[in-house]
Amino acid sequence: MTRKKKPLPLLENILIEDVAAEGKALAHVDGLVVFAPYVVPGDVCDLQLRRKKHSYAEAEAVRIHHYSDERAEPFCPHFGVCGGCKWQCLKYDRQLHYKQKQVEAALKRIGKVEMPPLNPILGSHETQGYRNKLEFGFSNKKWLTREVIESGETVDDMNAVGFHIAGAFDKILDITDCRLMPDVNNRLRNSIRHYATQHGLTFYDIKQQKGLLRSMMLRSSDTGELMLLLQFAWTSDEEEAQAKGLLEYLKEGFPEVTSLLYVHNLKCNDTIGDLPVHTYSGTSCIYETMESLRFKVGPKSFYQTNTRQAHELYKVARRMAALTGKEVVYDLYTGTGTIALFVARQAAKVVGVEYVPEAIADAEENARLNGVSNTAFYAGDMKDILTADFIAREGRPDVIITDPPRAGMHPDVVRTLLEAAPQRIVYVSCNPATQARDLALLNTGYRVSEVQPVDMFPHTHHVENVCLLEAR
Repeated sequence: MTRKKKPLPLLENILIEDVAAEGKALAHVDGLVVFAPYVVPGDVCDLQLRRKKHSYAEAEAVRIHHYSDERAEPFCPHFGVCGGCKWQCLKYDRQLHYKQKQVEAALKRIGKVEMPPLNPILGSHETQGYRNKLEFGFSNKKWLTREVIESGETVDDMNAVGFHIAGAFDKILDITDCRLMPDVNNRLRNSIRHYATQHGLTFYDIKQQKGLLRSMMLRSSDTGELMLLLQFAWTSDEEEAQAKGLLEYLKEGFPEVTSLLYVHNLKCNDTIGDLPVHTYSGTSCIYETMESLRFKVGPKSFYQTNTRQAHELYKVARRMAALTGKEVVYDLYTGTGTIALFVARQAAKVVGVEYVPEAIADAEENARLNGVSNTAFYAGDMKDILTADFIAREGRPDVIITDPPRAGMHPDVVRTLLEAAPQRIVYVSCNPATQARDLALLNTGYRVSEVQPVDMFPHTHHVENVCLLEAR
């Protein structure tokens, strides 16, 4: 006989005290740390525990008795369900305050290295419509909100195009209005849904691995260009004809789409790195500009998703590099070479290293496009490429700029940086926790002389941070 789980308690009139990891807020109740989403410091609310461990619990706010002065009115109709912009309910100046605290806490708690006071965080120029790229999935398993389920109403159409729900790999929340990108994303997505419904196009079933419509990706640029990539999984001539019919409809109805692309994907996942991309109409790429530079952005290219704020981030990195025109600069995790090319005109030579070969091909193309001849790009694993022979061949770096993924740098890469012994290291990070870990490893040879947080993603808990390290 199985024992029934004891129901978790309701905690009443709890003051929300602070912001914690992953964008959740926190409170302390009788020695227990309680985490809850969609509330802000200063709220007083009833918290229903949903999961309890020995020293902490996760909860949901079921009633708010007092609203904090830090609260803002969420602007998105999907707020609280989508999960993509959890801090909409927090005023933007307070978002910046807590992001600054997050960086400082990570560097002090994890890094435990001596450092100067942090510079004030650089806020984003735009707080809505700031993204240049969005991806939406198609599914025949629509996520039903609690309100819909409790209403008892019958849902006839279970097709959805929108965002995946965390913890439900086969469910998609149907999105009608997303404010992360200019309104063209809504017009295109809603028109595609309407056309698919009217013409009987099937939405993908990830469990059954069938259905015509798999995903869509939108990319816009500051040049006014717009890319739309549709991913199909047709298995018959009839379905292929349906796909081409949709593409023709989009070509005729949305002339603002300058690059209309498609992929035929019958794999078990949506990644397209190993698949050919076909151009249905327009160009195969779009272009972004930054100062006097132009960057070619293809469907597989990496480019910072907040264009205007990326410029601010790169200006910080360039200023910290303090180049005079005589330096050899290594740009690690160079991606498509954006930072490398951004600093190249102030350096004698820039060497970019990146794991993804396609990104290096983009970087070389961007160098040619901009007439930059003092760069060299290499593809491969950082810890394998950065050898003593490589440094002897390319020149010992005076400055290293490193912008690793969220996991930070491999310990072998950190050792190579110490052995290369540049005068300055500019460390750009999207994860202050792993950055702090790496700073501790570099501490034997370098001191942190400047710290500059930068907000790239308003209404989320994510924050970029740039540290300048100077040789001891």
